Amino acid sequence: MNAMSGAFSLGPDAGRLLVRTGRTGLGSRAGHDLTLEVTRWEGTAHLESVEPAAGSVEVTAWVDSLEVREGTGGLKPLTDGDRRDIKKNISDKILRADRHPTIEFRSTAVEGDSAALTVQGELTIGEQTHPATLHATLVDDRLTGKATVQQSQWGIKPYTGFFGALKLKDDVEVAFDLSLPR
Repeated sequence: MNAMSGAFSLGPDAGRLLVRTGRTGLGSRAGHDLTLEVTRWEGTAHLESVEPAAGSVEVTAWVDSLEVREGTGGLKPLTDGDRRDIKKNISDKILRADRHPTIEFRSTAVEGDSAALTVQGELTIGEQTHPATLHATLVDDRLTGKATVQQSQWGIKPYTGFFGALKLKDDVEVAFDLSLPR
């Protein structure tokens, strides 16, 4: 069992919070699988090495801080203009940052040990809150993990382009890699 216990502040200074999308549809060759980084977020992790179930996690991420870091696949590389257009579509049309500026996660249960933590919680996107599960590992001072979010469960219609021939997959991966201070 890892000996990390205590309350830890989370945010960009502690590590990275990434969102990865995939594409599907007849026109999928034209699009890109995206890696987005949340550049403004904050949270707290309470870790208990003796009794992991006593731990908790709270995170708030600002929608307008999503930045396109990578676009793989596609017929041509992403341009700076493409990146700006993607950011604008996400913020203005998909997640509606003007009406819902943040996405929030609050844990409700923690199970397992540092080698395999399962964190159950409530994820709020827009006006909807639903259960979400993240899986994590804690090795030394490094907390890594991921969760899969099905956009349609939160009332989000996955992005489509080229008259519906290019579609964003419904499942989006949220991943984190954090360094916790000793």
